[in-house]
Amino acid sequence: MPKFETTRKVPFSARQMYDIVADVEAYPQFLPLCEDLKVESREVTGETTVVVATMRVGYKTITESFRTRVTLKPADPLIVVEYLDGPFRRLENRWRFVPTPEGSEVHFYIDYEFRSPMLGILMGAMFDKAFRRFSEAFEERARAIYGAPAAAQV
Repeated sequence: MPKFETTRKVPFSARQMYDIVADVEAYPQFLPLCEDLKVESREVTGETTVVVATMRVGYKTITESFRTRVTLKPADPLIVVEYLDGPFRRLENRWRFVPTPEGSEVHFYIDYEFRSPMLGILMGAMFDKAFRRFSEAFEERARAIYGAPAAAQV
């Protein structure tokens, strides 16, 4: 029953960080363990977008795919990921973005459990390590997209 939660202060706006996390199609370019991601559907209702996607993750010779429903709420700003199917018994993931005078705070929460105890043993340590690096990977992506924040350029 691994669970991980972190809050990371970043020198980018809440909207900039939200946009980076909401761009799920770009995940294979920078996200640890993410080898591929295919968007199956995208439905916009008012200010909320719901994306159904399949992500393939891997480490060395082990690969697994899973489907999720990603609810994007830019007005909040909040991103909620719900597990649909794949190798997990459960997967719950939330991102929240809070503006601060220096940029924003990125709140990341994930709770997951593999169906197979063997897969949990094989992939669990790598998933835990990758999840701990997710917030950092998104900040690095923000630097690549937006450049160094104004305060850092002085």
